[in-house]
Amino acid sequence: MDLKLELIVLPVSDVDRTKAFYEAAGFRLDLDADVDEDFRAVHFTPPGSECSIIFGRGLTSAAPGSLQGLYLIVSDIEEAHAELVGRGIEVSEVFHDAKGIFYHGHHAGAIVHDGKGQERLAGPHPDRASYGSYATFSDPDGNGWVLQEIRQRAPGR
Repeated sequence: MDLKLELIVLPVSDVDRTKAFYEAAGFRLDLDADVDEDFRAVHFTPPGSECSIIFGRGLTSAAPGSLQGLYLIVSDIEEAHAELVGRGIEVSEVFHDAKGIFYHGHHAGAIVHDGKGQERLAGPHPDRASYGSYATFSDPDGNGWVLQEIRQRAPGR
């Protein structure tokens, strides 16, 4: 079986404000279908990604801003950070976890979006190890994104 994640539905409160945010962030606009007052679908794809996001009216009953821990994988965390900041997106500083990439049998990145159990240290991972450097940002409703640097993928990925 060949399964691929294709589309993530974002819960938002203001479609036009969110559309402007993702345009500013450099995501590619694929569709804006304003069907009627009850349904509108806006579809974006992050640069280089095979997975897209969709938001609008009539798409989800989830509370705006309730989606957290959406990962964007980058090959150079500092370059990605600088590009987003240059586009006017408020992004955390680049950081790594003092406990390392793996600890207590868990991947440190799994808790990056809320910071629980983490001691964030400024700057990228000292060895620039894959899966070890992060930055975070949120859209206007608070849906939370994590930039994660992966310089070399784990086997089988």
